[in-house]
Amino acid sequence: MTSDHTDDLSPATLVVAAGRPERVQGAPVNPPVELSSTFVSQGVPTAGEPLYGRIDAATWHPFEEALGTLEGSTHPALVFGSGMAAIAAALSLVPPGGRLVLPRHAYQVTLGFARDLQERLGVHVTVVDIDDTAAVVAALTEPRTASLLWVETPTNPMLEVADLPALVEAAHAVGALVGVDNTFATPLVQRPFDHGADVVVHSVTKYLAGHTDVVLGAALADDPDLHARLHAYRTLHGSIAGPFEVWLALRGLRTLALRVERAQANAAELARRLSEHPSVAEVRHPSLPSDPGHERAARLMRGFGAIIGLRPHGGPEAADAVVAALRLWVPATSLGGVESTLERRRRFATESLTVPEDLLRMSVGIEEVEDLWKDLAQALDAL
Repeated sequence: MTSDHTDDLSPATLVVAAGRPERVQGAPVNPPVELSSTFVSQGVPTAGEPLYGRIDAATWHPFEEALGTLEGSTHPALVFGSGMAAIAAALSLVPPGGRLVLPRHAYQVTLGFARDLQERLGVHVTVVDIDDTAAVVAALTEPRTASLLWVETPTNPMLEVADLPALVEAAHAVGALVGVDNTFATPLVQRPFDHGADVVVHSVTKYLAGHTDVVLGAALADDPDLHARLHAYRTLHGSIAGPFEVWLALRGLRTLALRVERAQANAAELARRLSEHPSVAEVRHPSLPSDPGHERAARLMRGFGAIIGLRPHGGPEAADAVVAALRLWVPATSLGGVESTLERRRRFATESLTVPEDLLRMSVGIEEVEDLWKDLAQALDAL
């Protein structure tokens, strides 16, 4: 479909309609998988000519076009071999000796990659509480002007909500780029380009693909130069995806609206019940009126997401006991699949030390909410 046909469609329709083959007699409804590493070519290659699978692949295009449309980008997305590959490409926009400002609580491998940039390329790294707008604005120029402000909102795993429009305005005022990891929210819940962000990334592994069966990432940029730089990074570093994995991700994308709607509704109801359970010390979910991020999420997002932060009474031992007692919830890392999963985040030595040791990050799936609650309640009651 052309942009003329998508401008008036809702995101819930676009996830189904975008990235389809041309509608001509006898055409397939779904795009095919093209399995070839190289293509017939002789003489001087022309622009856009299929040449070699590391440079481009036709099977990537429908997914890239669909995600670009969903995010409201002027360019298709660029699919990468993993979410971390997409993040690495985006953070490569910080020049050697430049300055990177990013959340204190963020995906732990993002923080690890920032430290790697610091050690290898002399990048100055500053971590901030991304929900403290004044502190972030101050950090953009002190001790030196930032090259890139990296935003997660809500953050992983603490679920802090940033004032994204204010941060973008402040960053651009000092000449800094703004990159946003939109994995937790998905483009159905927020579109960072609408607030002026320069780069958006996704771990496609999570909600976009949605079935815990592929590892993929994606990066988007509205500016043609930034888009070209991200594309060049992907080509030079070989950060590419297999065609069949991308085809699976596009198939998963078709049900994104239904999955997000159900998972968010489940999460809001579970968060409400958890907040009233005597074995729970703290629960974080932006849907709760008492949550510190509630006002911002209600104002800036089209939903509250499906990740819950839970801290039971009794410390990390109690948190581990809850995980061990569950029968329906799956103890596993990652998130965003149709199944409900959870884990104690500080079981990883690399997790930020400011994340509480007893914090359980819960990814709420699309199961019947009463079944999810019965499983949680019996585990909490056992404490």
